[in-house]
Amino acid sequence: MKVAVVGSGIMGLGITQAFAQAEGYEVTLCVVSGKGFDKKQALFEKPLKRQVEKGKITQERFDEIVSKVTITDINGCRDADLIIESAIEDINAKMNLLKQIEGLCKEDALLASNTSSLSITEISAALTRPIIGMHFFNPAAVMKLVEVIPGMTTTPEMVEQVKDISCDIDKVPVEVIEGPGFVVNRLLIPMINEAIGIFEEGLASVEGIDTAMKLGANHRMGPLALGDLIGLDVCLAIMEVMYRETLDAKYRPARLLKKMVRAKHLGQKSGKGFYEYDQLGRIIPGTAIDLRVTGE
Repeated sequence: MKVAVVGSGIMGLGITQAFAQAEGYEVTLCVVSGKGFDKKQALFEKPLKRQVEKGKITQERFDEIVSKVTITDINGCRDADLIIESAIEDINAKMNLLKQIEGLCKEDALLASNTSSLSITEISAALTRPIIGMHFFNPAAVMKLVEVIPGMTTTPEMVEQVKDISCDIDKVPVEVIEGPGFVVNRLLIPMINEAIGIFEEGLASVEGIDTAMKLGANHRMGPLALGDLIGLDVCLAIMEVMYRETLDAKYRPARLLKKMVRAKHLGQKSGKGFYEYDQLGRIIPGTAIDLRVTGE
């Protein structure tokens, strides 16, 4: 099967790797800007090279995975059987990109959107064919879950096809009736938002909140570090979608979350969020923000 992933950010790169690691898939990573292909190639290879260095995969396996991926512009989706849009979490951006894809792709191509909270029905209203939500989780090459979200025009055949594809690439599909935030983010992102509120109120430090949830709730990662991993801009976008869709005050974004996004302190991707990060994305010890010092 030929797969095109349109959008070359963190999620697009991860989804590309997830398919390239599986048997029977040729993958085209479509860079929407139409430039910077060498840079995207290096970013795609970076986590795989790390696996080689750690002995998790062989050089031969690295070469095999890389050989299955072509990086080009949006025209690379023309002959794809499955096209996964992975643009930023903005409904207008996704609509516009999918309109472009629809004008290029085969008539029988399966169109999917990797959205973490937006309405599949609303996105598909701008198109002449149905789409389906295929929500991967970061890091997409590793995380097992794929939320499969049908919109009102999605056919049952599309749902079953996406479930089968998810299983084929060693993921676990969970079908979710369309609703703001779906399942995981409906539960997860408000928890991160509440942790930000607790910190903003001065009830505990960043490290204290994260340690409390790791040791008290047996979470592998604290909520503030997790927010940094997801991207604080993504967390804010999801909270805003859920608040707008429900008008429920429990989904109102924390003020500090808004401030940090405005300051471009987005977490790992920007090198600074609730913690600071080195070039490998590791937390630099002793760098957690302190509102008493920064005046955030």
